[in-house]
Amino acid sequence: MSLTLTSPDFKHHQTMPAQYTCEGDNISPPLAWSAPPAGTQSLVLIVDDPDAPDPAAPKMTWVHWVLYNLPPTAGSLPAGVQDFELPGKTLVGTNDRKNVGYNGPCPPVGTHRYFHKLYAIDTVLPDLHAPTKTEVLLHIEGHVLAQAELVGLYRLTK
Repeated sequence: MSLTLTSPDFKHHQTMPAQYTCEGDNISPPLAWSAPPAGTQSLVLIVDDPDAPDPAAPKMTWVHWVLYNLPPTAGSLPAGVQDFELPGKTLVGTNDRKNVGYNGPCPPVGTHRYFHKLYAIDTVLPDLHAPTKTEVLLHIEGHVLAQAELVGLYRLTK
């Protein structure tokens, strides 16, 4: 059984609408996913950009959003979801702006790829107190039942 991740506002490897970036409202995009495999206890969502700062010479992966303990029955997140509106006992991690929550694309140069990665895991994580992507990935190691990926593209228009 495969897990899929989609958005009604952009297709895989297509341009993300500006409203989800620093040129717009900087809100999270709507996301939807298929039913996770049997045994899934929670989901993890990580959004990052491996093209930072310049796709021609990337030096780092910039993390935009970290969510964990999403209920496996949630099925979707609406556009612009606030941390206090997240389903169930979802917890939020720290992005590379050193903030908790979503921070949208704002590429300094060129077209960047924004990987929205969803992991179905066989456990519920403890409260990790605003963990980084690296900390969450360490905690889910050996617990991933399935994963899905949606890549959005963005280039500043200004």
